[in-house]
Amino acid sequence: MPGVYRYPPNDKLVNYVQDSYENGIRSIILFGIPSYKDEIASSAYDKNGVIQRAVKIIKDSFKDKIIVITDECTDEYTSHGHCGLVKYNNGCYVIDNDESLKIHAKIALSQAEAGADIIAPSSMMDGVVKAIRDALDGAGYNDTLIMSYSVKYASVMYGPFRDAAYSKPAFGDRRGYQMDPRNAFEALKEARLDIEEGADILMVKPAHTYLDVIRLVKDHFPEYPLAAYHVSGEYSMIKAAAINGWIDERTAVLEIATAIKRAGADLIITYYANDIARWIKEGVLF
Repeated sequence: MPGVYRYPPNDKLVNYVQDSYENGIRSIILFGIPSYKDEIASSAYDKNGVIQRAVKIIKDSFKDKIIVITDECTDEYTSHGHCGLVKYNNGCYVIDNDESLKIHAKIALSQAEAGADIIAPSSMMDGVVKAIRDALDGAGYNDTLIMSYSVKYASVMYGPFRDAAYSKPAFGDRRGYQMDPRNAFEALKEARLDIEEGADILMVKPAHTYLDVIRLVKDHFPEYPLAAYHVSGEYSMIKAAAINGWIDERTAVLEIATAIKRAGADLIITYYANDIARWIKEGVLF
């Protein structure tokens, strides 16, 4: 992904966050690439794991000037690349949803202990928001928010991220727990369940290829902040077209970001965040 880099949890990360802060960015979301993987994602809840160290160094350096959001999942940390624990049952591999909840709760708690302001569970496991809320509240982290990937589709648009994070499933796919792209109204069911379980912020992912779903969710749950995740494939398509001279990159990015906002998103997660912030500061819009 041209223009996107991975940073170690040291001064290089601090310098990047400082540059982003000076550019007007006030919140970041962290994804980790661990030094080791296993079948139970133990590196994801390691107190000295890559995310835990990254959160600590950012909060030590910036205090409350930067809101730190942590992606909470197992796919980057498991040897099999799935978003939950896998068991072999009746001749095939299946996701053990209930056992997975225990691991997700441990990961979320370790991230909160490190100083994360918002936990963002992305696994789409049934009941994951409640499991995390119970774990956080039980440990005294009542004020740590949950931004749930409530409406996450089984999309081809995640490909570049999976390459960068080495998180492709070793077998099968994620259609058993992520949503069918043909189904819009299931989004309301998933969002409602997450609200009932304690989510503070909802999310639709991907973003600009699911503008209708963003509007649908916002219309039905207007009182809840709604995030939209402009994912790696959406970013990469714009980049590729711009590199080949087929579109004007800045105009395309601003048009798409405006469309996501117009559809109903209150927050936009995007690899173009610094570019958009810089263009706004410069007064260079459409």
